[in-house]
Amino acid sequence: MAPDLLAEVMEATWPPAGRRSLGPFTLRDGAGGGKRVSAASVDGAFSDADLDAVEAAMAEPLMLIREADTTLDSALDRRGWRVIDPVVAYAARVEMLTADLPPLAAFPHWPPLEIARALWADGGIGPARLAVMDRVQGPKTALLARTDDRPAGVAFVACHGREAMLHALEVRPEQRRKGAAQALLHAAANWAAAEGASRLSLVVTRQNAAARALYARLGMSVVGQYHYRMK
Repeated sequence: MAPDLLAEVMEATWPPAGRRSLGPFTLRDGAGGGKRVSAASVDGAFSDADLDAVEAAMAEPLMLIREADTTLDSALDRRGWRVIDPVVAYAARVEMLTADLPPLAAFPHWPPLEIARALWADGGIGPARLAVMDRVQGPKTALLARTDDRPAGVAFVACHGREAMLHALEVRPEQRRKGAAQALLHAAANWAAAEGASRLSLVVTRQNAAARALYARLGMSVVGQYHYRMK
């Protein structure tokens, strides 16, 4: 998955409230929706003056550093910006992840049910991130997983052309290691296949070893990585 396509799919399926250009940089207004929709990014060659301008324009300077942004990464390091939240992207062909699921094991619905909103809230995904989901223009759905006849997990998936991306996967702590996350992945693939998508991708923090092991076990491959720098 080409880095430019990964960035395009991420922006389309988890969009900021607004964006504007400042020289070679793109500034984003996340409206409280988290780093992914609030970080600035570079789109070409830049100067020290460009960096001065972008620092001054952000109340909380935060930059997305993609794999090709080595020059920017070094420049921000010299300015004392620290690395936070290294992220890994995974993807697989949709047909590799589709599966027959028991009734109500995990099912799509939109708008999100109140129990889905409550599960997200318990995981720190509040109204500002739900607003990110509302902003998505393409096909989208919430997914609710159940284990032991109880709500266990929730996720959001959206399509951009033939690309589908999963976001905001949360499983209740007491329901973990019971198959809810795997059911959500399969349900996401089933839904994506029905929407005509050919690939499902997601991003996860590098330190989330349990989630990364699950994605690898299901046959998903690493297709990219990035990190943030914060002043």
